Amino acid sequence: MIWAKEETLPRSEIEAIQLAKLKESVRYIYDRVKPYREKMDAAGVKPEDIRTLEDLKKLPFTYKADFKDNYPDGLFAVDKKEIVRYHASSGTTGKPTVVGYTRNDLDIWLNNVARIACMGGASSDDVAQISFGYGTFTGALGLHGGLEKIGASVIPMSSGNTNKQIMFLQDMGVTLLVATPSYALHLGEEIRKRGIDPSRDLKIRIGLFGGEGMTEPMRDEMHKVWGEQFVCTQNYGMSELCGPGVAGECTELCGMHVNEDWFIPEIIDPKTEEVLPPGERGELVVTCLGKEALPLMRYRTGDMTRLMYEPCRCGRTTARIENLSGRADDMLVIRGVNVFPTQIEEVLLKIEEIGPHYEILVERKNRLDVMTISVELIDDRLLDSYAKLSELEARIKAALKSQLGLATQIRLVAPNSLKRFEGKAKRVTDLRKDGL
Repeated sequence: MIWAKEETLPRSEIEAIQLAKLKESVRYIYDRVKPYREKMDAAGVKPEDIRTLEDLKKLPFTYKADFKDNYPDGLFAVDKKEIVRYHASSGTTGKPTVVGYTRNDLDIWLNNVARIACMGGASSDDVAQISFGYGTFTGALGLHGGLEKIGASVIPMSSGNTNKQIMFLQDMGVTLLVATPSYALHLGEEIRKRGIDPSRDLKIRIGLFGGEGMTEPMRDEMHKVWGEQFVCTQNYGMSELCGPGVAGECTELCGMHVNEDWFIPEIIDPKTEEVLPPGERGELVVTCLGKEALPLMRYRTGDMTRLMYEPCRCGRTTARIENLSGRADDMLVIRGVNVFPTQIEEVLLKIEEIGPHYEILVERKNRLDVMTISVELIDDRLLDSYAKLSELEARIKAALKSQLGLATQIRLVAPNSLKRFEGKAKRVTDLRKDGL
């Protein structure tokens, strides 16, 4: 089901809408947000200089640091009395990023999430269990509101309490699960441990996943746990831009469709900040259109991907974001080699003897970088065979070296011994600042 006609417009009409909204948004920001006005003045650009979509590159970038420098609401464009909802990032490394919504912002946001839900196969017939953590995180209430808008029944379960999660999946006839991919895998594993076959004993048919990236091998693992009937798509957003609702996969699974009448995506070289041509891989930059409380222009997301403009088999004509290949700011540099955790995950999930959970530890020993990857065995009987363990370890090392061009250390551990995450999984611990 396609929720809005804007998802199927010819490219010329999409770009005409974008240009009209861009001109309005730039004028709005310049007049109402002092930090932006100062940035634009320093760059020598005025609102009237934006005449075409090509002129977008004249505008200065917005960085995560801009939120920190103007905490909590220095980037807001409206008076506090017009804000009807606040959200914030987790703020695990300092002050959180605070975002706000006017009544109109909320309506646009939840309509965009409704589009994303429909892309993933959701309908008014679904019973949706939200296993994101509620609170100031945008994911839970965003998907909650979008699913309600299309007429689905929503269970606001929140994260954790796995016993109750499983009870409701069984007793309430849940057909759609909203969660992070890592928590969905953990939940599926727990269900199978209890002798429950999701494809036979549950009504679950859809997973709408966000909060962290999902590689193709991880999607394959999801089918092993939940069953081949399980259609799992991922969607993209972040609190700064609105929350979920920026882009999402359709059931054709060929990239995440951008809601282009509300967001303009660009791809830049993260080092030179030059705009790259269509099809080139780089850092995703997003400009928001029509936001009242927190308008953003050219926000550097840190996510690495590329844009695809060919029309999709689903009938949508909007640009698509290729599945994220990592982040510009969480890339590990190990002995001069650039490594993304997603590259490691793709290798590990292809090896049958190990499970989908892993941890990466980076240390500095004797002035050299050492990366140790802990992975779980599926069958703990392997722990009794030194020969089989050695063979498996050698095979994993060889596969990783072929993919990364880098030698790694492997630590094989017993099933279910690594930490599970109810929210976004923390896979990497980098201790190099503590070593020589």
